[in-house]
Amino acid sequence: MKNVRKWCGILLLSGLLLLAACMVLSFAGCSGPDRASVSSGASAEPGVSDAQDAEILLSRSESRSVYGVETPSAEDGRLLVSQEIDQVPSEPSEPEMEEGSAASQGMPEQGEAVMLAKRTQPAQPVEGEARGVWFSYLTLGPLAKNKTQAEFASNIDTAFGKIADEGFNTVFAQVRPFADALYQSDYFPWSYLLTGTEGENPGYDPLEIMCEIADKHGLRIEAWINPYRVRLSGYKDALSSKNQARKWLKSGSDSVVEWNGGIYYNPGSAQARALIVNGVKEIVANYNVDGIHFDDYFYPTTDMAFDQATWRAAKSSLPQADWRRENVNQLVREVYAAVKSIDPNCLFGISPQGNTQNNYNGQFIDVEKWLANPGYLDYICPQIYYGFENGTNPYAQTVEKWDRMIKVPTIKLYVGIAAYKLGTEDQWAGAGSGEWLNTEDILARMVETARKASHYGGFAIYSYDSLFSTDTPQVRIERENLKKIL
Repeated sequence: MKNVRKWCGILLLSGLLLLAACMVLSFAGCSGPDRASVSSGASAEPGVSDAQDAEILLSRSESRSVYGVETPSAEDGRLLVSQEIDQVPSEPSEPEMEEGSAASQGMPEQGEAVMLAKRTQPAQPVEGEARGVWFSYLTLGPLAKNKTQAEFASNIDTAFGKIADEGFNTVFAQVRPFADALYQSDYFPWSYLLTGTEGENPGYDPLEIMCEIADKHGLRIEAWINPYRVRLSGYKDALSSKNQARKWLKSGSDSVVEWNGGIYYNPGSAQARALIVNGVKEIVANYNVDGIHFDDYFYPTTDMAFDQATWRAAKSSLPQADWRRENVNQLVREVYAAVKSIDPNCLFGISPQGNTQNNYNGQFIDVEKWLANPGYLDYICPQIYYGFENGTNPYAQTVEKWDRMIKVPTIKLYVGIAAYKLGTEDQWAGAGSGEWLNTEDILARMVETARKASHYGGFAIYSYDSLFSTDTPQVRIERENLKKIL
């Protein structure tokens, strides 16, 4: 009997040990398949990354958690989660699909499964990167016209708040679009954009308010001015009696030129150049701006009749086209020197067209000279308004071209990006004409491509309205993806 009890005890003990071993192996995952299944609506456990290819079925409210990955192909049947993903976060369920959500953009319905490409880490912001938005007179006009100081300040606070919230840090505010001023000036009349009548004081200083509100939101602000443009052809807003262009027109001076229905300061006039430089000086001296910014408006025509009389009177040894370029060179040098003489920390930059031949032969500006010699610029911001698939000027190659042009180590490359093309056909892009139609992350990809340039210093998006006033699902998705990398 002792032996029977002894063997029974041994058998019982062995059985218990075997049972315990099986339970340990079961919890270790050896008894099941390599992939664990998480049903729709179930919360993912923090340790889901331990299962290399866990299948996850997304509910509609969770569909945005895979937003930003490459669109799956038709034959992909499951959502494979890489080891880098700790969990798939869920969002609160909604009674109806939100317009612009990932589900409305072709993402999975409840219980539907797709293939998830390996999620990559977002690009890190570049130290000192200028992340700018062009805030044009087309935007400023409606925010300012016939508004009280409080109304204007509220409008700007809302706009600048949106800019800051999306990760931008710089505003290029157009404060002299037509030889006028959205600020108190001794040289230029109050802009008609403020009250509808040029020269009429709105009762407050828009630029001063914009500087204060930019400061509040932690934004840099640069004063964007058009140096030569007084009026475009077909203009309807009369010049005020205090407008210097009107005075010169009445006196017959060649410092201002009427051409094809428009009015322009003559780049070949020393008087006009002095006026422009003095206008820059007063902005830098009187306002807390971080920079002075010119865009791509220089000579308004390739027709040499525009300033032929001035060229002949100058008795220059240069051909007229080269003389034109040197006129602009002189203005750029003088503006740069004026800015630095008042505030060495204030920047001066120019945003020319992205097409270098148009600049040289159409605008008569010698950008290569500016970028090869000190004393011209702190940064260049070419308007590289082309897609990656543009048939003539592909985006990535054009960025590289501009980067190679910079020979002065202190000059930075800012890249101008065309958000206004989102959702439109690019008729001049050749085979890439449809590239902007159904994009989700072209803006982000453009910034990431620009960051590879050796002289890279930042980017600028044209324009505020294209990003924040155009409320379409595509624009919202583009903005979300851009924010991820800022």
